[in-house]
Amino acid sequence: MDVGGTHIKCALVDARGDRRHRERHPTGAKRGPQAVVAMILDIVGTLAGRARAQGLVPRAVGVAVPGVVDEVEGVAQYAANLPLRDVPLRNLVAEHLELPTVLGHDVRAGGLAEARLGAGQHTSHMLFVPIGTGIAAAYVTGGAVLTGAGAAGEFGHVVVRPAGPGCACGGRGCLEAVASAAAIARRAGMPAPEVVARAAAGDPAAADIWRDAVRALADGLLTAQALLDPEAIVLGGGLSQAGDALLEPVRTEVLDRLTFHREPQILRASFGDEAGCLGVGLLALDRWQGRTE
Repeated sequence: MDVGGTHIKCALVDARGDRRHRERHPTGAKRGPQAVVAMILDIVGTLAGRARAQGLVPRAVGVAVPGVVDEVEGVAQYAANLPLRDVPLRNLVAEHLELPTVLGHDVRAGGLAEARLGAGQHTSHMLFVPIGTGIAAAYVTGGAVLTGAGAAGEFGHVVVRPAGPGCACGGRGCLEAVASAAAIARRAGMPAPEVVARAAAGDPAAADIWRDAVRALADGLLTAQALLDPEAIVLGGGLSQAGDALLEPVRTEVLDRLTFHREPQILRASFGDEAGCLGVGLLALDRWQGRTE
């Protein structure tokens, strides 16, 4: 289960990582923390029942949430778009179902899914960058997602335009404030997919906005390439639905400015907005199979 600010994405994942069933529900975040937690518990219970009705045996549960997550203690500490503050979500789910449960970070879980089963599966060092309302990143090396001291991956808050627009974090010129789908929509006064379509059709104003966003994203990726040296950069999230309209100019901007650094593959994610759901399913499988404590 991947609990987002708008939707909860759910799946039954078997021991091979195949999704046997998928569904999604509105989160209802405005109803408050108790209502959201009650919905999570209700959905996991229903999914476990569905599995048993299909002759399957539920073995473990994985729940992913955004924001600041204590994966060791299983606590959802803070999320800007969810009313979860210091909620011991792992224990609540585990007690509700009496099954081993893991709590993961949505982007890091998504990176794991893309690295093991998706666009990055043939690389050993991959950077996963979902671009939607915000921008984040997960660096996967040797099959493990690096977490730093616990909160690595806030790629959207790398400053790429010091004199640029204000960011929700309180800073100025963050990548997320310039190149996210939300930032593009704010500047254009229309949804980001419409900006992409108009730019492709030759609208000069839309083309300028799109070009600025792509260049800012490339600046951020060049910094990541210098610091982390990934073999592949996998772009996901809602903006990746633009396909080659995003990938081709980003590749051009990055490759034109590389000097001695490795030339990374720049790829589109395989699992769209369901990467986090699948990834936390893989974490749950790891727990069941004894690969994590």
